[in-house]
Amino acid sequence: MIGFPSLRLFFFASLGLLAAFGLVGCGSSSSPFGSDTRNKMIVSVRDQQMLLVRDGNPVKSYKISTSKFGIGDRPGSNCTPLGRLQVAKKIGANAPMGGVFKSRRPTGEVLRPNAPGRDPIVTRILWLTGTESRNQNAFRRTIYIHGTPEERRLGSPASYGCIRMGSHDVADLYNRIGTGADVFVIRGSIQTGGPNESSSFAGKKYVRSGG
Repeated sequence: MIGFPSLRLFFFASLGLLAAFGLVGCGSSSSPFGSDTRNKMIVSVRDQQMLLVRDGNPVKSYKISTSKFGIGDRPGSNCTPLGRLQVAKKIGANAPMGGVFKSRRPTGEVLRPNAPGRDPIVTRILWLTGTESRNQNAFRRTIYIHGTPEERRLGSPASYGCIRMGSHDVADLYNRIGTGADVFVIRGSIQTGGPNESSSFAGKKYVRSGG
């Protein structure tokens, strides 16, 4: 996580990216899943980092893991999809830190961080749905933002398609955002301005170098 002084520097480095994504205003397109149009998340595959943005302002940065199999949305690929997604469902509000989920239901087991030989979904689940053709399979592929006990692997690609976070971080994020919040998964760096590709975010086109 970025501390306060560094977050101020990160804010200025991120301004161009936020403007390109259309994230400098309070509004967003409506979502059938909820009404959170103020909070947005930018997930950088290059940085293995998530930036939470509220009303166009960077709020907090989290260390994450995307897929160790790369990016994509083909069913069965175990890849992390790119593009604009949204939080469709929030699961696990009252679960303890490290509480294990199977098929989105709590099992009653609780794991400490980096428990040997275990790699289940823990603590909280934010179930994502795609909004573009390139991520249209995300919901039925059960692509989540979720807690992982393998916290030592955060900061490097380690998942099977989902976006993994530490338990305290995913619980913090869960409490800050609502359903309908946008999640932008990009190839490139948050701080250098995004992916080397052309894409549509929040109804605006952008082209950025550095992907």
